[in-house]
Amino acid sequence: MQTVAAITMVRDDAFFLRAWLAHYGEMFGRQNCYVINHGYGAEVAELAAGCNIIGIPGDPHKNFDVKRWSLLNNLLGGLRRYYRHVIVGDVDELVVVDPASGVNLLEYLEKASDKRVLTPLGLEVIHRIDLEPEAIIDKIIGPRRHVRPAPHYSKPCIISAPVKVSRGGHFSQYAKLHAPDDLYLMHIKFCDFAQYAHAMDRRNAVTREMGDDIKGTAIGRHWFGEARGEDRAVFERFAQLKLEEGFDLGTIRKRMHRSFKARGDTGLFEFNRPKYDTQYLLPERFNGVI
Repeated sequence: MQTVAAITMVRDDAFFLRAWLAHYGEMFGRQNCYVINHGYGAEVAELAAGCNIIGIPGDPHKNFDVKRWSLLNNLLGGLRRYYRHVIVGDVDELVVVDPASGVNLLEYLEKASDKRVLTPLGLEVIHRIDLEPEAIIDKIIGPRRHVRPAPHYSKPCIISAPVKVSRGGHFSQYAKLHAPDDLYLMHIKFCDFAQYAHAMDRRNAVTREMGDDIKGTAIGRHWFGEARGEDRAVFERFAQLKLEEGFDLGTIRKRMHRSFKARGDTGLFEFNRPKYDTQYLLPERFNGVI
């Protein structure tokens, strides 16, 4: 049985797809990567050559995210019978192992226990436009070193048990929290100011084409132009986050464990997701990890 597969769904986001392919494709082999090409995009198909590409129609329709995660869950369930672990998530979410562990993600998962769900700690890579003028040419971490805790992205995304995950991937049916100290999920939506603006333009265009509101489409609020705000102001506010000393995130993980509980009667499990007004400077050992 193969060790790990990675699944994502993408429409037009070439910048994020390149990062996803460079991370998972090079580490796991493209034959173990599954890219759902929403809208049969020619650029997506070209970039993901060598992966398992599943084209689906891109016509506007309601309940988009509900249908998307139904598809992802069913693909996850099938692939889990052929792989020990399956990583599922958005194209701008990348799981990494702390380089201090001495192994990469594939080596880590080769030694990881089966029949469980792993929840990496969510970190949002932020572009400090006041401190980081360098453009991203190849690697992201290096030109970008600042991260903020993002409990919303501490997702149960490494699956080796027979469970489903919720819409958005935020919760799962697994009744125990495994959040290893050396696993992180890097959310890269805010890693570059220029790329953020381009991506938001594309996503706003998609929701305009659907011609419905947030409730009707079941897509995240951030896809809608009225919820976007002014792009530069979003990035300027990152400078206001308190810069913590060091890189000890043990307290955040302890809070996850203490608050872990059933999510009502949904069959899913959750932990509290407070907002943090802090940021950290990634140690140099993380340079080049994505």
